[in-house]
Formats: sequence, C-alpha cells, structure tokens
Amino acid sequence: MVACCSLKNVCEYETNKVVRIQSVYYGSLKWAVHTVVFLYVCIVLITDRRYQKKDTVISSVHTKVKGVSQTNTRIWDTAEYTIPMQGIDSFFVITNIIMTENQIQGACPEFPLAKAVCSTDRSCTKGRVDPQGNGIQTGRCVRYNTTLKTCEVTAWCPVESIKRAPVPAILRSAENFTVLIKNNIHFPKFNYTTRNISPEFNVSCKYNKRTAPDCPIFHLGDILQLAGENFSEVAVQGGIMGIEINWDCILDKWLHRCKPKYAFRRLDDKKASEALYPGYNFRFARYYKQADGKEGRTLIKAYGIRFDILVFGTAGKFDFFELLVYIGSALSYFGLAQLVVDFLITSYTFPCFKSDPVKEYYYRKKCESVSGPRWTLFYVSYVDEPHILMVDKTLKTSLQNTGGEIIHRRPGDLTHAARFPLKRPDDVVALGEIHERQPLQTSGPTASSHERPPWCGCGQCRPAKPYSEQLCCRRKSGPCLARSALFQQLVLSRSTLEFALLYKDPLLDLKGDDPNRPLRHCAYEQYIQWRFGDPDLGRRAVIPSCCRWKIRDVFPSEKDEYSGFKGRK
Repeated sequence: MVACCSLKNVCEYETNKVVRIQSVYYGSLKWAVHTVVFLYVCIVLITDRRYQKKDTVISSVHTKVKGVSQTNTRIWDTAEYTIPMQGIDSFFVITNIIMTENQIQGACPEFPLAKAVCSTDRSCTKGRVDPQGNGIQTGRCVRYNTTLKTCEVTAWCPVESIKRAPVPAILRSAENFTVLIKNNIHFPKFNYTTRNISPEFNVSCKYNKRTAPDCPIFHLGDILQLAGENFSEVAVQGGIMGIEINWDCILDKWLHRCKPKYAFRRLDDKKASEALYPGYNFRFARYYKQADGKEGRTLIKAYGIRFDILVFGTAGKFDFFELLVYIGSALSYFGLAQLVVDFLITSYTFPCFKSDPVKEYYYRKKCESVSGPRWTLFYVSYVDEPHILMVDKTLKTSLQNTGGEIIHRRPGDLTHAARFPLKRPDDVVALGEIHERQPLQTSGPTASSHERPPWCGCGQCRPAKPYSEQLCCRRKSGPCLARSALFQQLVLSRSTLEFALLYKDPLLDLKGDDPNRPLRHCAYEQYIQWRFGDPDLGRRAVIPSCCRWKIRDVFPSEKDEYSGFKGRK
C-alpha cells in the first residue's frame, strides 16, 4: 500500500514482459491470424463505413391515390374508395363492401346470432346488450323469417344481414390504381434535407425495380406482387401492406449519394382463421334526411388494404474522431493471435492432452504461479526431498504432518553461497554433493527419546507449542542437517556471516550491545537463501526446529528471548 500511495510512482512507466518463442510454426500462425484480422478490419471499415459519423432520418410522408372503377351499380372515384387514416404515414383503399341501405331508428328482429335465436319471450331479456349484436333487446321474441324467430332489438333497422365478404371482391379492379408517395427527410446533425421526388421527375413514370427504381408512383397491384401476394385474393378480406423506404445516404463530397430504396411486404397474418378476424375491415355510415324528415343512413362495411409507409435510414459523413475510435477498438482484435498461440502452447499441459516436454518448458517460461496474500501461507524445505512444499491452509496439526502443493526449485538455488569466502572450498563442494544426493553420514550426540517430539525425524528437534514451529529438517528418519559440515560452513561460520553483514553494510558495528543478534538473524537469512533460493518464498519460509535451535545455541540471545516465526515481511 505504501508503494501505491507514493508520489514517486506517478512518474514511473510500466511495460509488459514478452516471451519470444523461436518457432516457424507459431510465427507463421501468428502472422496468418494477423492477416485475417487485418483484412476483416479493412473490409468492415469500408463496407460499414466505420469512418463516418452517423445520424438517423426524420421523415414526413404525403400520399395521393388516383384511379376510377366501375361496378354493376355505380362508378367509384378517389373520394369514395380512399379513406384518410387517423394514423401517421398510412392510407386505405376500399376493395370490397357490404352495404345496408335505408336504415332508420326503430325496433326490428335481430340477426339470428346464437344468443339471439328464441322461441318465446322468456328467451329474451329487456335491456340486454349482446356485444356481437346490433341493438338493445326489447324482451319480445318476433319472427325473423318464415322459419326462424329472434329477439327484437331497438337499433338501426333493418340490421345488417350479410356477414361474409362478397367473392370476388367488388373493387378488385383497384389493383390498377396508382399512388404517389411524397417523402421529405431531414438529417439534423448534418443539416441536410432532401426528398424522394427529383427535379427531373416525370409524372408519367411508374415504379419498376429495374427500369425506374426512383419513380415515386406505384401501381397497387405491383406493390402486392413485389411483396409476393395476389391482389385479387387479398382484396376479398383486406390486409395490411408495408411500403418500406430506406435512405442510406453518404454525404461525403467525393462520394455523395442519397436516394431512397423501396421494398414491400405484408404486415398482417394472412393465415389467421375466421374466428380471429382475418384481413382488415371496419364500418362507417353515410347519413341523410328522408322525405318525411326522419334521419336515415347507409351502413357500409368496408374491406380493403391499408398501406403503411415505413421510413428509416441513416446518413454518414467522414469524421476523423470516429476513424480513430474504430482503429483503437480494432487493435484489440490483433490479440486473437496471442490467444490462439497461447492456447496451442499451454493446452498440452492439460491432463486431457498428451504431455510434451518442449511445450511444458514454454509454459514454465511464460506462466508463473503465485499464491494469494494469505496469513496462513508457509513454505517448507526438507533435506530428503528435492522440492519445496507450499502449505496454504490453517494449521490444525504440526506443520511437519500437513500436506501442501509441490513447488519445484528454480535452477541454481544453491549458487548464491558462491559469493562468500569459504575456508575449505574443496571440502564444501564435496559435502554439497554428498548432502544433496546421499543421506547424511555424520555422527554426534542426539536428544534423548523422551525429549524428542513425535513429529521429529532427525532426533535434534525440540518441543514447540505453535504448530508453525513444529517442523523437522527432513521428512523421514535420518541424520540432522544442522550437524552437517556444509551447514556449519554456510550458516554457522562466523567469518561467513560477518562477511555477509559487512557486504550489506560496510559501516556496521559488529561489537554492539548484543553482537550475537545480527549474526543470528543473518544465519537465518543464510539458511533460507541456501535451502529456498527464491527470496520471495523466503519471506514465508519456515526454518526447521533443529536448525533454528542450532543457530540459537551458537549465537544465543543475552536475555534468552526469541521472537519465533512471524512470517517475515
């Protein structure tokens, strides 16, 4: 935390460490991935125009329908078959009708619905309103025709008697009608306004996807045909069609383009059953005064096609900041090469893959496992085992009997002692070889059996209450490391320790009030450096009881007080 809060660290620069692997295969794979990513980034940059600033369209639409149709009874013009819609950007064209003429207010038999059929007045309730009916029941059961009776209602009489649309549609010739679509658009970010009607507009043109794609005049039949529908079939029950106008504009001066593209599709469900009211229809009435002054009306149930005009689109213009943002985000894609190569290298270290010593070597060079910052972390080294043991758990028994994770020694862990002047270098090297490769063969007095703790294997350990100090120099029974000549030379030699202390601090006073204290702590460090090698491990390394007490016996405290293991920080 002190380093994080230091003002000095503000002016420091940090960089990542790179492990370079000399391999034609992995190098070629890296450049192959980089090439694919580069091509992808360039293609997306051009096709999606990621270098542009974008804006969405604001639109207004106005339509005009033209055409005249003749049926058996009348002529239909624009004012009759075109009904203005309440919604935005829509228009409706009547294609089929059911007319009930000369209706007046009065009482008459209800249409024979399921709930309106009766045999006596008891079947009818005065004041009852059927949502599917045409009026309010009077409570009387009257004759509808020669074979059927229905409840009498107060309504516009006579009630509508036809429930199915005529086939074929009455105004099926409406497919020849035309519609002119005026569409004005605006892009506020660029203050750009245009419309779909060009100054060279020809009023006699008709839209064709190939020959006249910019013409704003459409045949209604062509609209349905381009949407994959048959006008005569849709005209019977009606439907909802969508006219899509897509503005995909490039406002750059060197490649200016802003013209609409038209597309058509059906919006309602043409497969709906009769119970779900397929198609599109509604009712309206035309009122008039009769000769006797009574109000009359003609009820019209209109089937037809509603055309919804859907306008959408974007405009783009070159923007240097947008280009920088895209390049910055695209650079992260080049990390895919490292991800792929790392996976291929490290995958062979997984249990499900065949082991490969070369790939394991690469993995060890690139990855380093470290433990988390826990207070229960201990590192242990035994003289009869070649590795270091990491214990990362709360101790519930002696450290000697607690299992842990194996950590392999780094190459050259024992070479740090080479900088110190040894009295007998030839003897030390020979002893080092014997010590590391064979059991120790030293003799000396051992502790009595009743003083030997149960966790001790060398016979020189002393009882200790903390579990963290209940550790022997070896896993199995055998000679004690503290009685070896190499231990004597590297850890207990006064000249070696004095040299190490003066090497760190040339002005250190070795004859102070407690001259053994610096020598004792230096001996601890010498042992840790010798047996663990890695200084990072040494901060949580535990010195065996036999070695620790041997150091204390040679360099005792004047007050006979020792702090014990505190997880050196």
